[in-house]
Amino acid sequence: MRRYYLDNIRWMTIVSVVVYHVIYMYNSIATAGVIGPFYEKQYQDGLQYILYPWFMILLFMVAGMCSRYYLEKHTVKEFIASRTRKLLVPCTIGLLAVGWVQGYVSMAISNAFETMPDTIPGFVMYLIMVLSGTGVLWFIQMLWLFSMLLAVIRKLEKGKLYRLTGKINIIGLIILVIPVYLSGLVLNTPIIAVYRFGIYGLTFFLGYFVLAHDEVIDRLSKYSVPLIVAALILGGIYVVFYFGQNYAVMPTVNCIPAVAYAWTACLAILASMKKRGNTMPKFAGEISKRSFGLYVFHYLPLSATAYLLHKYTSVSALPSYLLAAIAAFLGSLILYEVISRIPVLRWCVLGIKKEKKNV
Repeated sequence: MRRYYLDNIRWMTIVSVVVYHVIYMYNSIATAGVIGPFYEKQYQDGLQYILYPWFMILLFMVAGMCSRYYLEKHTVKEFIASRTRKLLVPCTIGLLAVGWVQGYVSMAISNAFETMPDTIPGFVMYLIMVLSGTGVLWFIQMLWLFSMLLAVIRKLEKGKLYRLTGKINIIGLIILVIPVYLSGLVLNTPIIAVYRFGIYGLTFFLGYFVLAHDEVIDRLSKYSVPLIVAALILGGIYVVFYFGQNYAVMPTVNCIPAVAYAWTACLAILASMKKRGNTMPKFAGEISKRSFGLYVFHYLPLSATAYLLHKYTSVSALPSYLLAAIAAFLGSLILYEVISRIPVLRWCVLGIKKEKKNV
């Protein structure tokens, strides 16, 4: 049975990621590596506070759930092979193949070339650009790591832990916010704030062991309305009290209001989409099929457009946001359609294997 509500959550969340990055490119809060603000105070930056606490947590949760459903029909060996091809290959070989382009744009935005000596060998410069081009691929890097860890854990626990969690009720799901908060305090890398191994790892495994139970989601869906109301209230409190602080780094990123809002929002989205979004209209299906490409490619046309507009024009705020958004959505879909049709390159960048022809 296809769980369309998860497909819908995935593509909708990725669209939210793209919108977030459009705002982020011109934000006044976390200004490293972006064009920067148009004004000293920008209320549109509030959208970052609304989205950032929960959208990546939700993607890891959904990935954990989908891993469970995949392993119900496939072996661990097939799971490892599939996740390695779809996740590890694009963020290693694909990064070496085309990631340097994003690295070049990101370094140009940061004026990095002006501060680097001319004596750096070309190959070293290429490697620097490759590393700088990692960008949004951090998500699939971590997802591959968690998937490999899951393969080991599954071999050891043999389904016992999964069977224990099937009876958890709404109170238990809400109480899980405590370990989620605590996990956000550990295994966070310095400097590069997005690598939050603690909280993202825990929510991935909660997706696999807890939320992958259909009966748990069915119970959760009964409380969709109060969960939505609670998420709106908690989100409002978080934005009002923390607006202006850097939402992506400690302590703000893992403050109690941020985590409470994030966890409640994730539960509310799962509950409401299970109840109301378990169908897949044709348009949504087309976006869903291209959602991975949208995620992987969107930041390159977005950042390149923003850089060119900033460097060579004097376009004001609203047109800049609109043009960057159009470039992100349209550019990523074009790149996906082109690269997905090029042999070898589609495997390197998207993990798409050659289709076997029926004889």
